[in-house]
Amino acid sequence: MRASASACGLMLSMLCFALLGCGSGKPDLNAEAPPPAQVEHVGDVSTIQVDRPDQFPVVSAVEYDAAPQLSVTGSVFPDVSRTVPVVSLAAGRVVEIRARLGDTVNKGQVLMRVESSDVSGAFSDYQKAVADETLASKQLERATDLYNHGAIAQADLEAAQDAEQKAKVDVETSAARLRLLGDDPNHPSEVVDVVAPVSGVITDQQITNAGGVQGLASPNPFTISDLSYVWVVCDVYENDLPNVRLGEEAKIRITAYPNRVMEGRVSNISAILDPNLRTAKVRIEVRNPGILRPGMFVTATIYGLQKEVHASVPASAVLHLHDRDWVYVPVGGKEFKRVGVTSGDMLPNNMQEILSGLDPGQKVVTNALELQNAVENQ
Repeated sequence: MRASASACGLMLSMLCFALLGCGSGKPDLNAEAPPPAQVEHVGDVSTIQVDRPDQFPVVSAVEYDAAPQLSVTGSVFPDVSRTVPVVSLAAGRVVEIRARLGDTVNKGQVLMRVESSDVSGAFSDYQKAVADETLASKQLERATDLYNHGAIAQADLEAAQDAEQKAKVDVETSAARLRLLGDDPNHPSEVVDVVAPVSGVITDQQITNAGGVQGLASPNPFTISDLSYVWVVCDVYENDLPNVRLGEEAKIRITAYPNRVMEGRVSNISAILDPNLRTAKVRIEVRNPGILRPGMFVTATIYGLQKEVHASVPASAVLHLHDRDWVYVPVGGKEFKRVGVTSGDMLPNNMQEILSGLDPGQKVVTNALELQNAVENQ
């Protein structure tokens, strides 16, 4: 029994020594790390209390001068002042079409060819006028010669001069009519070329092959629009009209190119209000870089001329949660309160504009996500 007790005591001593040996191994790397912040909700669910607030640095919101903003939706339209109809004064049948809806054309480019009896009649009148002028010129030569020899009176000479002048007028008038119809008096043809009066894009077509044109009595076969500048027409509710003025700057964004922002200016505010929608049309003139197409839906942000004072904070101070933006503000001691804000544009140096909910000078937690994670982990 004594031998067994001695053996048990020896084994117990060796076990204690082994445990002490293990304790003298590598030091605990986390021994110097601060304990995680303890978060407690107090009263209001939006207010939290932490045991170590120094773990969440705060920064003061900076004052930022910004123009008031109004976001509206609208559509792209061609500029009416840059839209030109193509007119064919010669009535007849279309024998060839060389352009189509949506084509980009240059000034002087042939769009279609029309076979017209009007040109035949005008050329006939031109030839008759030329013949009459030739005859009147010869008669004037004879009258001049006879008058110089005393064979006729001065009144007869003046009558011959008058007839020759009238014949010249008839020639010029008939030639001008031919050119107006699209024909060349020196190279007459029954087929007239209808050309583009300006450069641009064909935005409307009302003619087809073998169709007929009736001059000014028929619809314009083509309409050409210069799309280097376009209109963005927006609907603005009557309550927002006091915030819109002529000449104010606007930024245009389109869904197809989310990274492109175009600038324009308000050029017209309709004097008529839609009685059903309670909106007025506001027109914005925009320089088109080549991506705006008539019919596109856009979002326009109109900036007022008078500046407003907003706050700006580091982008990391804004927390996007539940489709809203929030910031954490210290409320004294170890407490922070979550406050809803309305964010604006991103500013240089990774700053975020705050439109409402926060005043310049107020302090906010620099990293709202870090504090939110601490709340969720408790």
